[in-house]
Amino acid sequence: MIREQIRPALFSFVLLTLITGVLYPLSVTGIAKVFFRNQSEGSLILKNGKAVGSEHIGQPFDAPQYLWGRPSATSPAFNASSSSGSNYGPMHADYLKAVGDRAKALKDADPSHQAHVPVDLVTASGSGLDPQISLAGAYYQVSRIARIRGISEDKIKKIIEKNTQGRFLGLLGEPAVNVLKVNLDLDEVKK
Repeated sequence: MIREQIRPALFSFVLLTLITGVLYPLSVTGIAKVFFRNQSEGSLILKNGKAVGSEHIGQPFDAPQYLWGRPSATSPAFNASSSSGSNYGPMHADYLKAVGDRAKALKDADPSHQAHVPVDLVTASGSGLDPQISLAGAYYQVSRIARIRGISEDKIKKIIEKNTQGRFLGLLGEPAVNVLKVNLDLDEVKK
């Protein structure tokens, strides 16, 4: 009686393992590679045929001639294998110090700028990997980048607008600027 039960159970186990563990993943991967090639390859951004980043994972930029992205709470910064935010509440002393230090760094980089620092430039996101910042965060940095690069603010604003993703379906969310794409375009600008 046990042999009669073991044989169909083993057959079902092997069959379902092949279907759910081999055939299904291969078919989904194949469909993704055909219909969503860019996404299935990691949405990589290429420059001269070489991957320089992904559209969906931020990178650290702190040189003053570049657009700075949203801070990362991962360790090390922008580590995709340990995506996380901090667990500090908005009144925690360490959190307030980090926000203050970030605001000071932005003010020190452009002392003549008197506008309030946009919140996304001083607070980390839940994932710590945001590749985008708000339009306000991007425009806040235009004068610093223009001064250091010796190019017009209008050129920089056009690059920002070119790399701005609108609201989803025209309704949901806020427009967002891809930091890496802007910085790559900035490096292509001739004075």
